[in-house]
Amino acid sequence: MSATLREQRRAQTRRTIQAHAIRLFSERGYDATTMNDVAEAAGVSPMTVYRHFPTKEDLVLVDQYGEAIAERIAASPAGQPLVRRIGGALIDEAAALTGGDLAGDRRFLLVRLQLMISTPALRARHLDNQYALQQAIIGALGDEAADPDRAFQAQAAASACLAALHTALVRWAADDGRPDLPGLIGKALAAVFGDDAIGPAR
Repeated sequence: MSATLREQRRAQTRRTIQAHAIRLFSERGYDATTMNDVAEAAGVSPMTVYRHFPTKEDLVLVDQYGEAIAERIAASPAGQPLVRRIGGALIDEAAALTGGDLAGDRRFLLVRLQLMISTPALRARHLDNQYALQQAIIGALGDEAADPDRAFQAQAAASACLAALHTALVRWAADDGRPDLPGLIGKALAAVFGDDAIGPAR
């Protein structure tokens, strides 16, 4: 078996396990669902679940969104203000995740968010994820965040954009995914940075 095929099967196994976990957490409650319950529902051994998701929290919080956002930022024009580049990437990724015919992906994202908001253990770990996303954003800026002053500016811009993102996500989850998520993120960013922070250059 080629390395690519192995990685594809590994990714599919991860998606299957996580999908069953989210379903069970939603139906039974996070605290009432065990890792063994998830393994049984996914048709794999508990060892397989632990190999892909070392902790129960990882079943909800592990994702690849940070990598995709970083790639969008790295591909954006270097001459744009940091807030525009970061905010634009957040809006574009939200559009990709919630748009089109991917109703299943949209629902999956919504239930994950609702679990994060309602479960204290997940809220705490979510802060770690936010820090990791901030670091991924700064890394995507490359040489633009190389010296200490620029790195400080990038950290401040990333933190402010992620705070706006979090506010939009909480509102979206509270409204059961009915509003347009990219639009909510844009409104949150505009509330922080002004109406011209995102729109005119996009």
